[in-house]
Amino acid sequence: MAGGSFGPAGVAKERAQQYKGRLTSYVIIACTVAAVGGSIFGYDVGISGGVTSMDTFLEKFFPAVFVKKTQAHESNYCKYENQGLAAFTSSLYLAGLVASLMASPVTRKFGRRTSIIFGGLSFLTGATLNASAINMAMLLLGRIMLGVGIGFANQAVPLYLSEIAPTHLRGGLNMMFQVATTFGIFIANMINFGTQKLNWGWRLSLGLAAVPALLMTVGGILLPETPNSLIEQGKIEKGREILEKLRGTKNVDAEFEDMVDASELSNLIKNPFRNILEKRNRPELVMAICMPMFQILTGINSILFYAPVLFQSMGFGGNASLYASALTGAVLFSSTFISIATVDKLGRRALLISGGIQMITCQVIVAIILGVKFGNQQELSKGFSILVVVMICLFVLAFGWSWGPLGWTVPSEIFPLEIRSAGQSITVAVNLLFTFIIAQAFLAILCAFKFGIFLFFAGWITIMTIFVYFFLPETKGVPIEEMIFIWKKHWFWKKLVPTKGEGEISNSVELDENVIEP
Repeated sequence: MAGGSFGPAGVAKERAQQYKGRLTSYVIIACTVAAVGGSIFGYDVGISGGVTSMDTFLEKFFPAVFVKKTQAHESNYCKYENQGLAAFTSSLYLAGLVASLMASPVTRKFGRRTSIIFGGLSFLTGATLNASAINMAMLLLGRIMLGVGIGFANQAVPLYLSEIAPTHLRGGLNMMFQVATTFGIFIANMINFGTQKLNWGWRLSLGLAAVPALLMTVGGILLPETPNSLIEQGKIEKGREILEKLRGTKNVDAEFEDMVDASELSNLIKNPFRNILEKRNRPELVMAICMPMFQILTGINSILFYAPVLFQSMGFGGNASLYASALTGAVLFSSTFISIATVDKLGRRALLISGGIQMITCQVIVAIILGVKFGNQQELSKGFSILVVVMICLFVLAFGWSWGPLGWTVPSEIFPLEIRSAGQSITVAVNLLFTFIIAQAFLAILCAFKFGIFLFFAGWITIMTIFVYFFLPETKGVPIEEMIFIWKKHWFWKKLVPTKGEGEISNSVELDENVIEP
């Protein structure tokens, strides 16, 4: 073995200081093209809320909701409460959950590019079905195909970006996925605004999802496979060749040896899903579950899915609600660049904790305003309406530079190669499971909790901010093939991760005993 004897937790040596290379145009182009995969997720998140507030769409597929919407005596918070309408939004994410688990063996055996291409083709099919839907069956089938596309794309793209990027820039480049996601949301909001007056506007909105899907498919065909995946498939020389191109140097011995070490171990693991359940992989498993779960429990998807519906429920007119949702989409897109500029300097923990504090503050203020100034058959005054929009924009801003991108970045970079595809599948599945739950339940929760829904999400943000403070070690600047060492130094996780002498690492490697405290 290239690096000597090692065990199931990762490579034998810490060689990060020996990594050579620079940020090449090859990396920038590959990451940019791959990140387009995020735009299909974002486009759907943005387009769904706008389409479900269009009268022509509601009249055709959800006439009961259209009638309820026009009834003046209906509670402001309950105008859109309908499980069929919620199912239109949430069915995609249930399909994506199942697809993400199917994508794991495909991504591992056939490479990241294959999953990206298949995801693009599935999403293209779904967009076509939705745009041409003449009944509920076609509409839901289209949503399911969109979900399959998102399941494969979300499984493969973050992995691709993490494996392509140089270690010292991995956080920023990985966030290209989030940039594409937020850009997709913003473009979707703009399209909804432009099509709302057209009788067939909803068809155009849903059909234009084919554009990012086509870009993703073509991009996947043109992209190089990651060195990690090539080596894992036994194409060792090809893997080194691609690595040299990505790093812009022939001196890639240290990084290449880490990849070969990890690949040799990975090929010994026949069942990654069973392996990830073992005690030594407990830290990674906990993060794969908690990070995507907490990302959704911020409440961001509720705002993004149902922004027009939410603002209309608050008394904004149709045009005003779409203006407000377009504004939140623009804020989310721009805020991601703050994270890109700071994540590899300030680190993951600082952004997650500070973002959490800002989000809690905004949610509580909105809840107080709605609780005191807003009720059934009432509208907010102009001044309070503006204040609500400002608070929601500040909330979205904080999410955009913290939990938005880092909810994907952290899980994609912490797994050793032998469980990486399984770990990413769990991350995506949990994300889509909670997205499904919130999408399906939000309109009913809004009706039941009223302004308290913002306090509900504020409570969850408080819990997850505390979780990060105590249990998430800093991963800034740590090579993904050597991530095992951060758990061995952490005050809590070192109790679970076997150390030398317990069969995990047999090389004479002395770990720094300095504990990473919260």
